[in-house]
Parts: sequence; structure tokens; C-alpha cells
Amino acid sequence: MPRARSGRVSHNRHKKVLELTKGHSGSRHHVYRTAHESMLHALDYAYCHRRERKGDFRRLWITRINAASRANGCSYSQFVAGLRVAGISLNRKVLADMAVRDPESFSKLVESARASLTS
Repeated sequence: MPRARSGRVSHNRHKKVLELTKGHSGSRHHVYRTAHESMLHALDYAYCHRRERKGDFRRLWITRINAASRANGCSYSQFVAGLRVAGISLNRKVLADMAVRDPESFSKLVESARASLTS
């Protein structure tokens, strides 16, 4: 009886790994052994960076809110504290979107936040 080499199964598995590493440079997308290692690292980075993305967006929103509130004469910390005192509960994503797309209503928010801090 001839020895079974499982050629079809191995070929499909190798093809799947080489397809996943398509954009990698050098032997990382040609040679199966290095491609498999490259694929494992890439998938690991993708998993970690999906979680890091949440913090990246939060930092972006805070930067946008800070810039828009400073343009209206108020710092970010004063603005957020004023919103909290005024009882306005909008998350940073919505505030950043308002700062970019609707500056008039954002400036009204800044005024109400500043008024609630002084009173």
C-alpha cells in the first residue's frame, strides 16, 4: 500500500496561508514557513490594534473638541466640566462631530457650559 502524503490537504492549507499573506514583502508571502509566521504576527497585531483603535478615536475626538472649544474661548476641561454642571450629557463622539459639522450649535453649547460654570 502506498504512503499517503495528504497532498491535497496540505496544498489547500498552504494556499490559504499564502493568500492571507498576499501583501507581505519578500519571502513572507512566497515561502510557506515564513509566510505562516508572518500571518500569525499579522493576526496578532490586528487583534491588538482593534482594541487600540477605540483609544485612538477617543484621543482624536478630544483633540477636535479642544480645538473647537478654544476657538470659542474656553478650554477643553472647562467645557466638559461646564457641560457636566449644566446637565448636558453628550458623548465625545457626538461633540466632535458637532464641532466639525455644525460649529454654530457647538458654540451655543460652549456658551451654555461657560454660563453654568460662572453661575
